[in-house]
Amino acid sequence: MDEARESVEVMLSAEEIAQAVRRLAEEISEAYEGKKLLLVGVLKGAFVFLSDLARALRIPCQIEFMRAASYGDNTSGGDVAVIQDLHLPLSDYDVLVVEDILDSGRTLATLLRHLRAREPHSLALCAFLDKPERREVPVEADFVGLRIPDTFVVGYGLDYAEKYRGLPYIAKLRIEY
Repeated sequence: MDEARESVEVMLSAEEIAQAVRRLAEEISEAYEGKKLLLVGVLKGAFVFLSDLARALRIPCQIEFMRAASYGDNTSGGDVAVIQDLHLPLSDYDVLVVEDILDSGRTLATLLRHLRAREPHSLALCAFLDKPERREVPVEADFVGLRIPDTFVVGYGLDYAEKYRGLPYIAKLRIEY
């Protein structure tokens, strides 16, 4: 059997990403001025975006991380479970979940439901990339960096088989067999 060949084609440059991050940071800074903001990054993919976003904010914030995993058949809606949770009370915080990409919505629906049950002062979602065409569950981000078409992307924290996370741009991934 022949091995697959992978190639990437730049879709969003590092400068386009930086512009979107600066815009989001300004929107979030305005929305959360004077509030006790807790950024909750969804691992692993959001770590690069969260780092850039936190440094661009002009308001103070705390940072925590969560992790979720899908079980079962991912192509037909396997179950999603929280495998790394927060260990602090949320009632005093305005919680902003920070995600790399909003795709089917299944993972984020589970995380938002889980966090809402912990009764934060407020709860919102920031997704760097949004693929509305892929939505299976009605989840919408309150803050969106960029909307993209339904194509498989890597880079800027997004991976394929744990590769490509470190690319400074977002690229379409092509796999040829």
